[in-house]
Amino acid sequence: MNSNSTYIDLENLQEVQLTNNPAGHFLNQRQAFSPHDKFLVFDNRNDDSKIGENAYIQLVDVDSKVITTIYELQNQTVVGPGSGAVSFHPFKNEVLFIHGLMNASKEHPYGITRRFAMQVDMDNSNTADPLEARDVKAPFTKGALRGGTHAYSYSSDGQFVSFTYNDEILENESNNNPNVSDLRTVGALLLGEKLTITGEKNKENFDGNSFAILLAEVKANPQFGSDEISKAYEECWVGDSGYVKTNGGNQKRALAFLGDVVSESGQKVTEVFIADIPEDISNLKNSVNTGSKTTLPSIPTGVKQRRLTFTTENKHPGVSGPRQWLRSSPDGSSLYFYQTDNNEIVQLYSVSPNGGKIKAITNNNFSPDTSFALSADGKYLAYGSQEALYVTAVENGETTLVLPASVNKGTHLSNINWSNSGYTIAYNRKVDYNGETFYQIFTLNLTKTLNQ
Repeated sequence: MNSNSTYIDLENLQEVQLTNNPAGHFLNQRQAFSPHDKFLVFDNRNDDSKIGENAYIQLVDVDSKVITTIYELQNQTVVGPGSGAVSFHPFKNEVLFIHGLMNASKEHPYGITRRFAMQVDMDNSNTADPLEARDVKAPFTKGALRGGTHAYSYSSDGQFVSFTYNDEILENESNNNPNVSDLRTVGALLLGEKLTITGEKNKENFDGNSFAILLAEVKANPQFGSDEISKAYEECWVGDSGYVKTNGGNQKRALAFLGDVVSESGQKVTEVFIADIPEDISNLKNSVNTGSKTTLPSIPTGVKQRRLTFTTENKHPGVSGPRQWLRSSPDGSSLYFYQTDNNEIVQLYSVSPNGGKIKAITNNNFSPDTSFALSADGKYLAYGSQEALYVTAVENGETTLVLPASVNKGTHLSNINWSNSGYTIAYNRKVDYNGETFYQIFTLNLTKTLNQ
């Protein structure tokens, strides 16, 4: 397996199948467990690409396996509105998920610029409200977005939610103006900052329960060999309380993300970036503008964007491997990502938010084919390869096979989540029902094994 591999008594590990009915039970790639690990939240997709066709958000009780519907779209069609990719708040009984616009139609279906963050409060009769405000009619509203968001992640203190973003105004303008491009970027929602838009409210323009800011600068044509990027995506919050800077000071809040640069030779290379965010919330709100029909809303004054990895000269440059989202250690000292080594194998690596040398975590003789997840205490990384599940100890790189591939348990191992306490892993597999396969939710409790 690798030079630091170990094997455990797999017969003592019991995989539990929580769901059984012939429907999709699709976990998000992070924050699927409720704060006290009692529930897992999911949507009913049976295909990752079908958010626009999904009407239901549900919970499954980890102990009783009882499923409860907490949100249902009454007007769902094959073109929208759609809902999915659900995250739990870190300490409240609330969830957050992608939601398409309520006026979805054949002419204007669910899409990357036509979606927003919907929040459901389960302590308040499952009340659902848009978390972000949306305003796509000039002169626009400061703090409201003008397009579509997805891939939400709560900060550990529950005060911010990160997102990726595509702008509808720029998308429309690009159809007639070759000098304009809708470029994916990342940002954050400031929770508890309710926003009322200035213009008329309808199914495309509405108020929200947060103030939105963008946090990465993107350019359509980055200069060769520079730190300019054409795309920002697959972000994560850095640390539970930020990270310690080289001068010993604490950067309380920062967002790490992937950014696509262009090398000196003209090759697109994906590198790790970070945006340090000032603590002054009022400044974050006051120092932005609404953008125009050719420009994105501005980034707040004081946000500092930095490149952390420089791999363009490597044999295999850039972050690579299966689709992945960056992960941060709880203390913020390490950011984790996949990269291909000189032997053509995808391995896990880390880099400090201060930059510097990249550290190899794994030395496996196989490549992962799923995204990876980091345990809540930062000690273990979990990922899949060829339908088998592996765990690597961060401290020494020791990799353990914890779940062999099994033809009896279906295929498409994906969406690996660690519990908030202990070492339970939840994940998806597809299971066959009379010739059709459906995503089901499984758990594997490694607490006793990893605590030995």
